[in-house]
Parts: sequence; structure tokens; C-alpha cells
Amino acid sequence: MTIQAKHIFLALVLLLLAGILLFLFAGRGGHGSLPKNYTQSDGEPTIWPDYKGVTIPPNIAPLNFLVDSVDDVVAHIVSPCSEHTYGGRRNGVQIDEQEWKLMLSEAKGCSLAVTVYTKNEGEWLAYKPFSIYVAQEEIDPYISYRVLPPTFVGFDELSIRQRNVENFEETVIYNNRMISEGLEGQCINCHSYQNYKTDNMMFHMRLQHPGTMIVCDGELVFVNLKTDEMISAAAYNAWHPTLPIIAFSTDHTMQSFHTRDISKVEVMESASDIVIYDVKKNRVQTVLRDSAELELFPSWSPDGKWLYYCSAHYEYKGEYEDTNELLENYKSLQYNLYRLSFDAESMSFGEPELIYDAVGKNRSAVQPRVSQDGRYVVFAEGPWGLFHVWHTSAEVQVLDMQTRQLLDTRVLNSPLPESYPSFSSNDRWVLFESRRDDGNYTRTYFAYFDGNGRLHKPFLVPQKNPEYFRHLLRSWSRPEFMKEPVRITPQQFRDKALTEPIRVPNN
Repeated sequence: MTIQAKHIFLALVLLLLAGILLFLFAGRGGHGSLPKNYTQSDGEPTIWPDYKGVTIPPNIAPLNFLVDSVDDVVAHIVSPCSEHTYGGRRNGVQIDEQEWKLMLSEAKGCSLAVTVYTKNEGEWLAYKPFSIYVAQEEIDPYISYRVLPPTFVGFDELSIRQRNVENFEETVIYNNRMISEGLEGQCINCHSYQNYKTDNMMFHMRLQHPGTMIVCDGELVFVNLKTDEMISAAAYNAWHPTLPIIAFSTDHTMQSFHTRDISKVEVMESASDIVIYDVKKNRVQTVLRDSAELELFPSWSPDGKWLYYCSAHYEYKGEYEDTNELLENYKSLQYNLYRLSFDAESMSFGEPELIYDAVGKNRSAVQPRVSQDGRYVVFAEGPWGLFHVWHTSAEVQVLDMQTRQLLDTRVLNSPLPESYPSFSSNDRWVLFESRRDDGNYTRTYFAYFDGNGRLHKPFLVPQKNPEYFRHLLRSWSRPEFMKEPVRITPQQFRDKALTEPIRVPNN
């Protein structure tokens, strides 16, 4: 070996040793260093998102966060078996994903301790540590949601997306700009799944190329869900847990805009019924049809024996579906929660049973979802109407079906709107949307629901860049839990949408 070759070999060895040392140092969580000199604070830090004292699943992505109005920040996280330091990103803390997974596995059933140090004008300040509790129960690994701009009449930029909450991977299920034509564009909404799985799923398309995309046993079909007997094409929906049938409302929707009210817009139904659609037989069956009742938001119990829904009683004084009359009386539209028994063999329903009298409390209850054990019903409640995302007093409620009493949900709610709640597949997590961050955009929140029926402090779905939601001028709307991702590609949905939809025959 020549002298030059020896020098090259020695340099390569030194580089390899340096790489090994760097790897070992990184493995010990050296992504920043703790300040040696600092002043101790008596209080906890103010961080965003607020993850202090939350209970999280052991399979959630890292809870990256910000500290505002500081020059630098360092976070020291201690689990039962390890500790790691993160910093050096100005006012942001971004946690290594592999180290985070290790810490969660170590802290399952107990907690992590987080100490934050901030630097301003060359001086460091250390805060009291706060805890992040790690539950034993996992959360469903995926969620899906609509992403839409802050507008009421335009749908030129609207997509349905899915996110792996175990990491930061987000993909598009369908984007309406793949087809959008002319000024009207295309609206897509009401995505739903059977038992949190995606082999049976659906969503609606409106305006351009209207119809309903249905995936049944992995096969994609495009259906025109409107018969002569129905008020409109199918709308709000719910899959039966075991049968290839979907419950829908069919309704006339209208909007009214406020000029001075902070609520901005009121959404109303001037007429509404509930039907079920048999996907295999391509047949619609009417479930509820009463001109004096506005029935909406069907939702099956997990055992398939009950169909829950909400209904508002309204009798027109003048002509049926008089728009002006309804606009003058929109605050009188308040919904109660009901359910119907269902016999799968005869495909027949029982009589309506009132389960929650919201109207008697001068409130309106909508969007019911039933826990997997059948004991709890989570729903959104507001002053009137059905779209509580526009009502500042709207909140999430949980009804115990054993006692017919509401649980204490104060820890869940904020002074701003909450809506569209649902349970995870193991009943231990609640998902909902909220405008609590800025009053304008809905964001997705999780909350732990323990085995004693107690709710815990909610937390914002984590993002790799903790500034993500501050910069995103879009809402995450109508979130849904999923056990797996949608496998049909956006292009497959687009190609199917360009075909003639299957028509449902009249009864």
C-alpha cells in the first residue's frame, strides 16, 4: 500500500469513527444542549399547541410545539427509561420520530415529564416541568377530512384527504380540481366508512358530474341516488355495520347569510326524510317521511339493531316549504335525538323513540354517533339548527344510554364552536372539529375517553411543523376515524366520475 493510499484509508477510518460517534450521540437524544446557567420560573410555559397535561395514545406522532416571543427554546423530555433534549430551531421544538416512539413505549400507562427552557436577549429561563400522560390504548391509525377554504359558495379548491396519525404522512383521497369545470366547479362531501374500514366507503359529488362514489367490497361504483319519490339525491349518510346498506337523509338545503351576527351563515333544511339504500340490490327504501318532521344525520348502532337520527318538528303556516317563512323562524328549528329499532331479516323499522329532549332545554342536538359498546351517544349541541360549526355556543355532548344523563364534557369544550364528534373503534378516543384556535378555521382534536366514562383534556392533531395550522388558510372539516387508508386512487375516482352513473329505479 502506497503512502497516499494509507492516508486515504486513514481518512476513511476517521470519517467512519466520526459517523459512529455522531450516531451514538444522536441515539442518546442530543438534538440540542441544556443551558448551564438559567433562572428558574415558578410557572409552566405557554406552548402552542397546548399539550400540557394531555393524555395521548401510545401510537401518536410526536407532539411538536412552539413557544412564542422567544429567541430560542430547548425541551428536555424524560420517560421512565430514557431522556432526550430537543432544540436549536428558534422557537420550535421538533422531536425525533424514532426516539418519540421509544419514549411512548416506555411510558405506556404512566407519563412523560417535559421541561422547557427559553432564551430571550441572551438570558435563559427554565420552567416547571409538565406531564404528558400515555394511555395503554391505541388510537385508530388514520383519519380523513375535507380541506376547504373559508368560503360559503365556492368549491374550486376542495379535497378529501387522509392522514396517518402515527406519523405525518398525508395523502389525497380525491381532489375536486381533477374535474372542476367552469364557474361552478365541483363539491365533494359526506365521506364515510363501514366499521372504520375502506373496502366499503363512499362520498358524494355535487354540481359537475354529480353522483355518489361507493366502494363496495373493494369495487368502485358511481350511483345517481335520486328517485322520483325522494326529495333530493342522498345526503348525510351512515353504513350499516354488517349489511351492504347505507342510511341517508334526503333533503332541501338552504343558506342564509348574516350581515352583523358573528355566526356569519345559517344552514337550514326546508324538507328532509330518511331512506336506506341497498348497494347490492340497487334499491331505495323509505324509512321516515313526515312533512312536519325534518329528519337528518342517521347513524347506526354498532350491533346494527338501532338507527339513531335527529329530527326537528316544523309545521308550515302557509305554503309547504315556504322559504321566506322558514327564514323568519330559523331559530325555532331545534332538533331532538331519536332512534328506531331495526329488524335485518324483514328490513323493517320500529316506531321512533325519543332518547334526548334537547328542545326542552331550548337547544338543538345533531350528528349523533354511538360507541362500540352501545352505551354512549356523542353528538353536537347548539342553540338551534343543524350546522353548529357556525354557532359560537355549540359544544360536544355525551349521553349515557344507561342513565339517560349527560356526562360532564366541560373539559372537552371551549368558548368557540365544536362539532362532528365520533368515537374511535375501541371507544377510548373521541374525535371532533373545533374553531377554538382562531374562531375562523376548524381543526381536528382528539380526547381520551377512559373506561370510567370520563373525558380528558383534548389535544390538536400533531404536525411535523408546529406552525402548520397557523399558516394553513383552510379548514379541516368533518373528520372521521379509519383503521386503514383508502386504496382507490384519486385517478380511479376521477375516471369513474366521467362515466354515466347507475340510476336507482323508482319503487
